[in-house]
Amino acid sequence: MSEPLKITILEGDETGQELLDQAVRVLDPEVTGLALELEHFDLSLANRRATQNGVVHEAAIAMRKSGFGIKAATITPEGADDVGSPNRILREEVDGKVIIRTGRRIPGVTPIAGVHYPISIVRMAIEDAYGAKQWREGDAGAADEVAYRTEHVTRSTCRAVSEYAFRAARAMQARVYGGPKWTVSPIYEGMLKEEMDAAALRHADVAYEPVLIDATYAGLVSGAADQPLVVPALNRDGDCLSDLVLPMFGSIAGAESVLLSFDDQYQTKVAMVEAPHGTAPALRGKDVANPMAMLLATGAVLRHAAERDHPGAERASRAIYESVLEATATGVKTPDLGGHAGTTEFTDAVIDRVRTKIEVWSTLGSN
Repeated sequence: MSEPLKITILEGDETGQELLDQAVRVLDPEVTGLALELEHFDLSLANRRATQNGVVHEAAIAMRKSGFGIKAATITPEGADDVGSPNRILREEVDGKVIIRTGRRIPGVTPIAGVHYPISIVRMAIEDAYGAKQWREGDAGAADEVAYRTEHVTRSTCRAVSEYAFRAARAMQARVYGGPKWTVSPIYEGMLKEEMDAAALRHADVAYEPVLIDATYAGLVSGAADQPLVVPALNRDGDCLSDLVLPMFGSIAGAESVLLSFDDQYQTKVAMVEAPHGTAPALRGKDVANPMAMLLATGAVLRHAAERDHPGAERASRAIYESVLEATATGVKTPDLGGHAGTTEFTDAVIDRVRTKIEVWSTLGSN
């Protein structure tokens, strides 16, 4: 018998934790047929404050060992002297390079602007505007007060984003589209463009259409997505692009977010999955939040486990993806998608479908 698949569970705040609880229900071995070992870490704001972020560092160490993590949305406090965002710590300590978020058509939901093909945003997970040194000079509030920010990107991160974008495009039969504002910033943003061009030479079989970031936004809503697209981006550009692309398909809660770190051959070392949205405090305790992104995230982490040949992971991953999308196709939708199903009701429908698929495929002897 194979060793249980170990997954690091990173608990969070408010609705984020409620949705994580639903994801863990779907992962139950009685549902997926997988032997799992789930190691939980409490990353709620209260516990991060109590441990001065010690629990975040512990979770990062555990995730480096397991190679897999599922994270709930967490609160980022505004105070400069507070504990800040756990995401920065996690990304840096697992050496995360890339975040990928894929908008895809949700069955039973009409997309905006006639977009039907999937669009994947492949962004830097670190560097750029986030983590930049910031300061002000001059008298506070005076007309001549000046704010400064010093950003940086490394070639290794630009290379990881570009290489992964082209590999993802090949797998999706997609076109690599977009890019930074390299004409205005040939030294800084031009480094990503250089690595995109180099990756295009290494992957000559992948369609490549570099476009400045402002034209990328315009193209995404005016017809450029006439086939699947993969868009490599700087950190903040990618963050903004994700928040544009995902709602185009119906809801920001309709797709998962995946953080990846790589070895020297760009094989995945750590995959941490989560929903791309926040803690939605207004929905807390109401059982109406859309769990799609968190459920799809469980499918994503199992897909990465399958790449490392964990028995049964590919089958369970496929069952979860199909069941989530089939549920919406048959009219089981939460209010943000125009339906009336609650969080638990939607998850129940997914669990029923996953169980059925696993049983049928096992009966047929299918992998």
